Amino acid sequence: MSAKMNEPNWLADMAAVSQLTPTGMLRAAINFGNPVLAQRDPVTGEPRGVSVELARGLAQRLDVEIEFKTFDAAGKVFESARQDIWDIAFLAIDPLRAEDILFTPPYVLIEGTYLVKDNSPFQHIDDIDRQGATVAVGKGAAYDLFLSRTLRHASIVRLPTSEKAMTQFESVGAHAAAGVRQPLEAHANTHAGFRVLEGRFMLIQQAMCCPQGRDAAGRLLAIYVEYAKRAGLVAEGLKHSGQGDATVAPWLPDQNYS
Repeated sequence: MSAKMNEPNWLADMAAVSQLTPTGMLRAAINFGNPVLAQRDPVTGEPRGVSVELARGLAQRLDVEIEFKTFDAAGKVFESARQDIWDIAFLAIDPLRAEDILFTPPYVLIEGTYLVKDNSPFQHIDDIDRQGATVAVGKGAAYDLFLSRTLRHASIVRLPTSEKAMTQFESVGAHAAAGVRQPLEAHANTHAGFRVLEGRFMLIQQAMCCPQGRDAAGRLLAIYVEYAKRAGLVAEGLKHSGQGDATVAPWLPDQNYS
């Protein structure tokens, strides 16, 4: 659908705008730990990706400047939620995070799965959760939080970032690395001796968010995310950054955008 569809009046609720931009600009936390959503431009080093495009689009609609706060792991974004560093962020929905963060509906759906060695005995997702198995995760990532609640027999080893979990799981004695399907498959395709298990252990719901206590801002963000999905802004952002195979979350059909 074209992004030319009728837009809401983004400045109709100035209390919400003020909550979203308390410093007069929009401070956006960008997590480079999930390459589906954000990447560094290989030439300029500047952030790009669907989350960057959504943040810029929101700043333009609110008629404010934007400032990017970059992180190498989602857990570090979450840990800074109470430090008044950022106004919006792009994180996977999780009940633990929701204690400090207000989430919008999801805008992208991503599969969480496992990377293993070719000679690994593990063939299916459910094979991983057995006594003696160890899974490497990026500390504080959505799959760290999820697997910490759901694994009954396998143990977890936490590395500083999801990338390190993917590239170093063997060196720390783990049998598998948990992560987002796309970067795990890219790693397996460019490094001999690895494969990604079919299926998923979780569906990761990526959302925009703001710190708790900014309820009006949270409602404005939710309207923006639903508009962005329906208008095609999310799909365009994914395509521009080479992530067109990621799934745009369904939009809510009863939302009024006029």
